[in-house]
Amino acid sequence: MSEKTVKFDPTTTISAEFGIFGIPMTEEESKVVLVPVPWEVTTSYGEGASRGPQIIRQASEQIDLFDIEVGKAYEVGYHMRDFPQDLCNMNDKFKAVAQELIGMRTNMSEDEAKMNKLASQVNEACEEMTQWVYDQCSDVLKKGKLLGLVGGDHSTPLGAIRAVSDKFKGEFGVLHIDAHADLRTAYQGFKQSHASIMYNVMTDAKKPQKLVQVGIRDFCEEEYDFSNSREDIKTFYDLELKRRMLKGETWEQVCKDIIKELPQNVYISFDIDGLDPAFCPHTGTPVPGGLSVDQVFFLFREVHASGRKIVAFDLNEVSTGGLPEGEVEWDGNVGARILYKMCGWLVKSNA
Repeated sequence: MSEKTVKFDPTTTISAEFGIFGIPMTEEESKVVLVPVPWEVTTSYGEGASRGPQIIRQASEQIDLFDIEVGKAYEVGYHMRDFPQDLCNMNDKFKAVAQELIGMRTNMSEDEAKMNKLASQVNEACEEMTQWVYDQCSDVLKKGKLLGLVGGDHSTPLGAIRAVSDKFKGEFGVLHIDAHADLRTAYQGFKQSHASIMYNVMTDAKKPQKLVQVGIRDFCEEEYDFSNSREDIKTFYDLELKRRMLKGETWEQVCKDIIKELPQNVYISFDIDGLDPAFCPHTGTPVPGGLSVDQVFFLFREVHASGRKIVAFDLNEVSTGGLPEGEVEWDGNVGARILYKMCGWLVKSNA
């Protein structure tokens, strides 16, 4: 990196107002470009995922930039694009529509005509969001940048995965860390629900070679059957992972089995509820069990050590839980640290 590009002291705290992680670099100067997607229209339990990108950015200034694993990867530049206010407004509008429909379904309404109309409105809005994400992410990749998406609920990365598929001609796999399988054909009438993201990914015209799921512990029979019916889906259920380790296997051995299922190019899709809820308690649909931050970081390291290439990623479901942002600093802190580590390994994989 040239002296002209180094414009700040990385050992000094700099406000995140100047840039993600306090790195005051423009998109043109940066190699890693993060796309924030403030969207939670189809959320069905908790709330506040649309604020995730903001609380992550606010907490990001706390992080020391030197990392013992990835060194000074930040020197290539990390930049988060501006928050899209139009998308925020659209989210607020159609979340209200979705909540009305969820309420009608919960109360077993018989007004099918109205419910179909509401579902159609939400589905069209979600398709528009997906196209916006696709356009943004395609633009990042066409400029030769490294891509990260920061949601939002887990419906947000479909457009990003399509853009990555364009770039790599479908020759990549998705490493999916989550509490949920997200393999429902639709949920509560929403085709692009946060509960359907991986079904949509794996039935899309631009689907990846393989979906490898880790930490899954909350799923319906439909999802279990769908996973078992597909040779291009491998699910590592949390119960089985824990059983193996309780019987004496190491996490390293487990990681080797996970990584064997992945092709050469790897896209990471990380729902924060894949972690034990102690790490991010205000996420929308927390489930007991899950991974520790240390286990996730070790898995990232082993993916890189295997010679595979991390080509892009998304991070989703860091949430306020409906609380004021100042009361969920812990969630933002953990989310920022996960994001920073993902950026670092993305850089190292593409060095």
